[in-house]
Amino acid sequence: MQILVINYEYPPIGGGGGFVTRDILEEIVNHGHQVTVVTSHFNKLAKKEEVNGVEIIRVPVFFRRELEVANMPSMLSYFPSSVIHTLLCTEKRLKYDVINTHFAVPSGPAGHLISKFLNLPNVLSIHGGDIFDPSKSLSPHKSPIVSSVVQLMLNKADRIVAQSTDTKKNAYRYYRVHQKIEIIPLGIKKPVFKNATRDGFGLGQNDFVFCTIGRLIKRKNLSEFIEIFAEMKDRDELKLIIIGDGPERTSLEYCAQQNGVSDKVYFLGNVSDLTKFQLLDISDVYVSTALHEGFGLVFLEAMECGLPVICYDRGGQNDFLINGKTGFLAEFGNKKLFVDRILDIYSNKKLRDNISRFNKKLINDYYISSCAQKYLSLFKTVIREHRHINRTP
Repeated sequence: MQILVINYEYPPIGGGGGFVTRDILEEIVNHGHQVTVVTSHFNKLAKKEEVNGVEIIRVPVFFRRELEVANMPSMLSYFPSSVIHTLLCTEKRLKYDVINTHFAVPSGPAGHLISKFLNLPNVLSIHGGDIFDPSKSLSPHKSPIVSSVVQLMLNKADRIVAQSTDTKKNAYRYYRVHQKIEIIPLGIKKPVFKNATRDGFGLGQNDFVFCTIGRLIKRKNLSEFIEIFAEMKDRDELKLIIIGDGPERTSLEYCAQQNGVSDKVYFLGNVSDLTKFQLLDISDVYVSTALHEGFGLVFLEAMECGLPVICYDRGGQNDFLINGKTGFLAEFGNKKLFVDRILDIYSNKKLRDNISRFNKKLINDYYISSCAQKYLSLFKTVIREHRHINRTP
């Protein structure tokens, strides 16, 4: 099977839920299939290369300079650029069996048009923020123009894949989708890493360490957790590790300073997968006050390391997080309850140990191999149906 993937933000390195596509596709390649990804070019990345068996074609777009930031000119220019470059690849274009488009916008229109030109079935994967983002005044569901484009893409796709029940519900709620939406949860690779010591990261053996991971953007709502963390600043052993970078970093550093906890909050920026798991391994609890998560892959990464997870109860994480079992799901926006749950975990080592054992067992259901197999099964079904329709007079 030869799969053409249309994905504006396919990255050169791993990251959060939107980037898990890389791991799924590499797993699909490991099963003997061919994968070509058409994505956007930025910085000095190669315009064409093969990474772990996946062929990557990066097309020119306007003004994209960073992995973490997608600006409007670059997203708009991705549409014509990706279509033209894909259709010019005549040596391969007739060999593709299926198109997998990731994100309803900005990738959706390109994937749809290419599928029509090449007469191929199009499986559209939606990731949450591409259809609903409560942190943005111009969230797709609030913008009449973008909303109409998303609705068209959803209803024109041969199949729709959502990563969570929450994303599926938002698609039906805001876009009048007329077809079935499949749910294929995200997954993680089983990490292999050498254990690190706290000393190597400037932490003490008796510290109680909170960890959070993600792009530093408004939707992650990290300023709220810094304020929550500051309410407990009299406990000297409490420390907070923030992994990730983005446009909100300066304001978050200022927030930590204003709340008197800048000496207890560690902004580590982007790190390698190895370092990420080492940091999770030396932490005690994973926390998130995000306004919304389409799925929440980072929660699975934390559970792999046996960490209790404390977060709000709004988002795709509700599919796999169990209140009282994997940690705690606090009522959305209830900061007092969030603090109480933190103190419950902090003061009860037996509870932490029980949650740790539960999470390490549950994570076995969410490895990347299971996710890739579900995608392959869907691709085969869609290809078979498409060929049958084309043979029908």
